[in-house]
Amino acid sequence: MLAGCGDELGGGSVLPAPPRDDARARVVRVVDGDTIRVRLASGAVERVRYLGIDTPESVAPDRPVECFGRAARAFNARLVERREVRLVFDVGRRDRFGRLLAYVYAGDTFVNAELVRGGYAEALVLAPNVRHAARLTALAAEARVRGRGLWGACAS
Repeated sequence: MLAGCGDELGGGSVLPAPPRDDARARVVRVVDGDTIRVRLASGAVERVRYLGIDTPESVAPDRPVECFGRAARAFNARLVERREVRLVFDVGRRDRFGRLLAYVYAGDTFVNAELVRGGYAEALVLAPNVRHAARLTALAAEARVRGRGLWGACAS
């Protein structure tokens, strides 16, 4: 692990190394529109933050529920809840909160892209994790133009 990259949490415990390029996992909880908890094959339970997207807040303790936050969480749950998913990693493996960062697939469905396509999420380009940036940005632009999801329901 790289020092200074969110590899330690309070209490001095070092997080386990994330799987190599991809991993199979079972979703044990949908936290919100872009975060899930999964059980890896090793038995470890991890929080996973979806790469390349950002959904309205629905559970942030210091913020009110944002417009379309509950809808984004519900759509995410329909796609992944209690399902086996494949987590595909990019360059950065963890964020500053210790969450795994991944592109999530449920069967043949690219979950991150479906959330953006339906207007449940915006594209969020954060280097170095840019493998699907162009695709997600194009899907977000199309959703915005068509007024899908949050683009039609929420004031800008």
